[in-house]
Amino acid sequence: MEKIIDESVQGKALSLEKNEKNTRNLYIESYGCSMNFSDSEIVASILANEGFNTTQELEQADLVLVNTCSIREKAETTVRKRLEKYNTIKKKRPHMKVGVLGCMAERLKSKLLEEEKIVDMVVGPDAYKDLPNLIQEIDEGRDAVNVVLSKDETYGDISPVRLNSNGVSALVSITRGCDNMCTFCVVPFTRGRERSRDPQSIINEVDELWNKGYKEITLLGQNVDSYLWYGGGLKKDFDKASEMQIATAVDFANLLDMVAQAQPKMRIRFSTSNPQDMNLEVIKTMARHENICKHIHLPVQSGSNRILKEMNRQHTIEEYYELIDNIKEIIPDCAISHDMISGFPTETEEDHKATLAVLDYVKYDYGYMFSYSERPGTMAARKMEDDVPNAVKQRRLAEIIALQRDHCLYRTKNFVGKEQEILIEGTSKKDEGMWMGRNSQNVVAVFPKENYKLGDFVNVKFNDCTSATLIGVAVGYGKSN
Repeated sequence: MEKIIDESVQGKALSLEKNEKNTRNLYIESYGCSMNFSDSEIVASILANEGFNTTQELEQADLVLVNTCSIREKAETTVRKRLEKYNTIKKKRPHMKVGVLGCMAERLKSKLLEEEKIVDMVVGPDAYKDLPNLIQEIDEGRDAVNVVLSKDETYGDISPVRLNSNGVSALVSITRGCDNMCTFCVVPFTRGRERSRDPQSIINEVDELWNKGYKEITLLGQNVDSYLWYGGGLKKDFDKASEMQIATAVDFANLLDMVAQAQPKMRIRFSTSNPQDMNLEVIKTMARHENICKHIHLPVQSGSNRILKEMNRQHTIEEYYELIDNIKEIIPDCAISHDMISGFPTETEEDHKATLAVLDYVKYDYGYMFSYSERPGTMAARKMEDDVPNAVKQRRLAEIIALQRDHCLYRTKNFVGKEQEILIEGTSKKDEGMWMGRNSQNVVAVFPKENYKLGDFVNVKFNDCTSATLIGVAVGYGKSN
């Protein structure tokens, strides 16, 4: 639940321009967070060199891959239904092969491959470079599996194919894995221990994106603030680093500074942050660079210190408040968003009230709110009883959502009457005559198209809003063009 899940893109089939030399069709669907969608781009890049074009027509596929998520039960249920659909088509196309990628693949490897026999191939999130070998195995009629978690794989040497991209915004992965071991989260078990990507490979990818016309990137990781490059290897082994490695190590504040300076006109976002790892240097770096967007996604999960301890979150609510206060002092116009879980095991009404108190204290710009769902393989599932009745979870969640909706409207109203620079990302879903983009604080804005085009930075004056969208008119080009 640390990861942001955009419901509007779940199950989207990816496609890119065909290479006439390629003779086989790949159909790839993605579920879960931005990390999974970024991984699908890496997979498509690897397989494009192996003779595969992507298709959005399942019935034309020679290879079907589904990139999976284990964070929420809903995602796993959806994937199982999709696998049934694939196998129905497979009866008509017996040569078609089906593979499961990602977190669910790592967690359910033997079940999917041996017990249920519903897939030909199972590939964990660190094994995508092995896909050419695995595909050869299944082409020869053997099941194939590689779910080994790596200590050093970051895919830093692969330039991802940008699939279904608007040509304006792109994801740039900077870390893989996670060391935090939150009791509700399965990520450390499915994506392995934390390691960071070579900063120069990140800069090279950012430069390449700029040269291709991209205007905005999001630096991506399970926990970006924990980024630490000291020549390669797991973060937990940094205490064994040499004096030279320690002296030349690059942390997230350093990386952010390097990226901002490399492309001063490119907008930079990052996700996700963790309260225990975010420090003042990151906040000061954000304040120093105009092209780093003024938005921090800072999951808190609960307002109760007792529940935070049960979750194995390495911060108290007092430390979280201190961090919030520092952000607001150093970057007064910074937007802050959150993740919140209602009904974690043993949660009382007092704990729930403490969570509502956090919402009132921070008045977040928006949030991702869930009722607790026990995930197999997590410490909470192994050691704790899911003892909060579902009706209580849902009532508490409804109260959290209602309060957050009020705060969304409060925050969005503050922009009405003001003028801000918006990056045009596409046409409004509700009106073909309107552009859609976001401001630095990540608030969606819509305005008449006029003569502006996709990828332009436009100054927009806002005259109205809903709780989630600013409505305005363009008054000229922005200075970032």
